[in-house]
Amino acid sequence: MMFDDQLLYDADQILKLCKKFDIKLSTAESCTGGLIISCLTEISGSSDVIDRGFITYSNEAKIELLGVPNLLIALHGAVSEEVAIAMSEGALSRSMSDITIAVTGVAGPGGGTEDKPVGLVHFACSGRGRTTQSLKQIFPGSRSAIRDATVQTAFTVIRKFLEDN
Repeated sequence: MMFDDQLLYDADQILKLCKKFDIKLSTAESCTGGLIISCLTEISGSSDVIDRGFITYSNEAKIELLGVPNLLIALHGAVSEEVAIAMSEGALSRSMSDITIAVTGVAGPGGGTEDKPVGLVHFACSGRGRTTQSLKQIFPGSRSAIRDATVQTAFTVIRKFLEDN
Protein backbone atom coordinates (compact mmCIF):
# COMPACT_ATOMS: atom_id res chain seq x y z
CA MET A 1 0.00 0.00 0.00
CA MET A 2 1.27 3.44 -0.94
CA PHE A 3 -0.44 5.49 1.80
CA ASP A 4 -0.35 5.12 5.55
CA ASP A 5 -3.51 4.52 7.58
CA GLN A 6 -3.74 8.14 8.76
CA LEU A 7 -3.67 9.55 5.21
CA LEU A 8 -6.31 7.04 4.09
CA TYR A 9 -8.48 7.88 7.09
CA ASP A 10 -8.18 11.60 6.35
CA ALA A 11 -8.94 11.03 2.66
CA ASP A 12 -12.05 9.08 3.65
CA GLN A 13 -13.14 11.91 5.95
CA ILE A 14 -12.72 14.47 3.14
CA LEU A 15 -14.82 12.32 0.81
CA LYS A 16 -17.55 11.91 3.44
CA LEU A 17 -17.59 15.65 4.08
CA CYS A 18 -17.86 16.36 0.34
CA LYS A 19 -20.69 13.83 -0.01
CA LYS A 20 -22.50 15.43 2.93
CA PHE A 21 -22.46 18.82 1.17
CA ASP A 22 -22.89 17.30 -2.35
CA ILE A 23 -19.56 18.78 -3.44
CA LYS A 24 -17.32 17.72 -6.33
CA LEU A 25 -13.56 18.08 -5.84
CA SER A 26 -10.58 18.44 -8.20
CA THR A 27 -6.86 18.83 -7.59
CA ALA A 28 -4.10 20.81 -9.29
CA GLU A 29 -0.79 19.29 -8.25
CA SER A 30 2.81 20.11 -8.97
CA CYS A 31 5.27 18.91 -6.29
CA THR A 32 3.05 15.98 -5.26
CA GLY A 33 2.77 14.66 -8.82
CA GLY A 34 -0.77 13.37 -8.26
CA LEU A 35 -0.42 11.95 -4.74
CA ILE A 36 -3.42 13.91 -3.41
CA ILE A 37 -5.82 12.65 -6.08
CA SER A 38 -4.27 9.18 -5.84
CA CYS A 39 -4.86 8.99 -2.10
CA LEU A 40 -8.45 10.20 -2.48
CA THR A 41 -9.18 7.69 -5.23
CA GLU A 42 -7.72 4.89 -3.12
CA ILE A 43 -11.03 5.06 -1.23
CA SER A 44 -13.95 3.10 -2.65
CA GLY A 45 -16.80 5.38 -3.72
CA SER A 46 -14.50 8.32 -4.42
CA SER A 47 -16.03 8.64 -7.89
CA ASP A 48 -19.09 10.19 -6.21
CA VAL A 49 -16.90 13.16 -5.23
CA ILE A 50 -13.79 13.35 -7.43
CA ASP A 51 -14.11 15.11 -10.79
CA ARG A 52 -10.49 15.22 -12.00
CA GLY A 53 -6.87 15.78 -11.11
CA PHE A 54 -4.50 18.06 -12.96
CA ILE A 55 -0.86 17.06 -12.66
CA THR A 56 1.00 20.17 -13.77
CA TYR A 57 4.61 19.52 -12.89
CA SER A 58 6.10 21.75 -15.57
CA ASN A 59 5.51 25.46 -16.07
CA GLU A 60 4.15 24.66 -19.54
CA ALA A 61 1.55 22.33 -18.05
CA LYS A 62 0.48 25.00 -15.55
CA ILE A 63 0.05 27.45 -18.43
CA GLU A 64 -1.64 25.06 -20.90
CA LEU A 65 -3.85 23.01 -18.58
CA LEU A 66 -4.73 25.54 -15.90
CA GLY A 67 -4.34 28.87 -17.68
CA VAL A 68 -1.71 30.17 -15.26
CA PRO A 69 -0.37 33.33 -16.89
CA ASN A 70 3.23 32.98 -18.08
CA LEU A 71 3.91 36.46 -16.70
CA LEU A 72 2.82 35.34 -13.21
CA ILE A 73 5.36 32.53 -13.29
CA ALA A 74 8.03 34.89 -14.66
CA LEU A 75 7.37 37.47 -11.92
CA HIS A 76 6.87 35.22 -8.89
CA GLY A 77 8.19 31.78 -9.86
CA ALA A 78 6.25 28.54 -10.10
CA VAL A 79 6.60 28.07 -6.35
CA SER A 80 4.63 31.06 -5.08
CA GLU A 81 1.35 31.99 -3.50
CA GLU A 82 0.28 33.76 -6.68
CA VAL A 83 0.83 30.67 -8.84
CA ALA A 84 -0.86 28.35 -6.31
CA ILE A 85 -3.94 30.61 -6.38
CA ALA A 86 -3.91 30.75 -10.19
CA MET A 87 -3.60 26.95 -10.31
CA SER A 88 -6.55 26.45 -7.97
CA GLU A 89 -8.74 29.00 -9.74
CA GLY A 90 -7.71 27.57 -13.13
CA ALA A 91 -8.68 24.06 -12.03
CA LEU A 92 -12.03 25.41 -10.84
CA SER A 93 -12.75 27.06 -14.18
CA ARG A 94 -11.65 23.97 -16.14
CA SER A 95 -13.62 21.38 -14.19
CA MET A 96 -17.08 20.50 -13.00
CA SER A 97 -15.93 20.79 -9.40
CA ASP A 98 -17.30 22.92 -6.60
CA ILE A 99 -13.91 23.17 -4.89
CA THR A 100 -10.28 22.67 -5.89
CA ILE A 101 -7.00 22.33 -4.05
CA ALA A 102 -3.66 23.29 -5.60
CA VAL A 103 -0.12 22.68 -4.39
CA THR A 104 3.23 23.87 -5.69
CA GLY A 105 6.52 23.55 -3.88
CA VAL A 106 10.13 22.42 -3.62
CA ALA A 107 10.19 18.76 -2.57
CA GLY A 108 13.98 18.45 -2.76
CA PRO A 109 16.50 17.28 -2.13
CA GLY A 110 17.77 19.81 -4.70
CA GLY A 111 16.19 22.88 -6.20
CA GLY A 112 15.98 24.98 -3.07
CA THR A 113 17.21 28.55 -2.79
CA GLU A 114 17.58 31.00 0.07
CA ASP A 115 14.18 32.53 -0.77
CA LYS A 116 12.54 29.20 -1.62
CA PRO A 117 14.11 26.47 0.49
CA VAL A 118 13.56 22.76 0.12
CA GLY A 119 10.31 21.94 1.90
CA LEU A 120 8.50 25.17 0.92
CA VAL A 121 4.97 24.44 -0.31
CA HIS A 122 2.19 26.84 -1.27
CA PHE A 123 -1.44 25.67 -1.04
CA ALA A 124 -4.59 27.27 -2.45
CA CYS A 125 -8.20 26.17 -2.15
CA SER A 126 -10.93 27.67 -4.32
CA GLY A 127 -14.69 27.28 -4.39
CA ARG A 128 -17.44 28.57 -6.61
CA GLY A 129 -18.60 31.92 -5.26
CA ARG A 130 -15.97 31.89 -2.52
CA THR A 131 -12.71 33.69 -1.90
CA THR A 132 -9.66 31.54 -2.56
CA GLN A 133 -7.75 30.66 0.60
CA SER A 134 -3.98 30.17 0.58
CA LEU A 135 -1.38 28.79 2.95
CA LYS A 136 2.41 28.56 2.97
CA GLN A 137 4.30 25.85 4.85
CA ILE A 138 7.90 24.71 5.12
CA PHE A 139 8.22 21.01 5.86
CA PRO A 140 11.38 19.29 7.11
CA GLY A 141 12.75 15.97 6.00
CA SER A 142 13.28 13.92 2.91
CA ARG A 143 11.52 14.34 -0.43
CA SER A 144 9.11 11.59 0.54
CA ALA A 145 8.41 13.17 3.94
CA ILE A 146 7.79 16.59 2.35
CA ARG A 147 5.39 15.13 -0.21
CA ASP A 148 3.51 13.11 2.46
CA ALA A 149 3.24 16.21 4.67
CA THR A 150 1.93 18.13 1.67
CA VAL A 151 -0.85 15.58 1.09
CA GLN A 152 -1.74 15.63 4.80
CA THR A 153 -1.82 19.44 4.88
CA ALA A 154 -3.86 19.57 1.66
CA PHE A 155 -6.51 17.45 3.39
CA THR A 156 -6.46 19.84 6.36
CA VAL A 157 -6.86 22.84 4.04
CA ILE A 158 -9.78 21.19 2.20
CA ARG A 159 -11.49 20.22 5.46
CA LYS A 160 -11.16 23.75 6.87
CA PHE A 161 -12.46 25.25 3.60
CA LEU A 162 -15.49 22.92 3.67
CA GLU A 163 -16.22 23.47 7.35
CA ASP A 164 -16.01 27.26 6.95
CA ASN A 165 -18.67 27.04 4.21
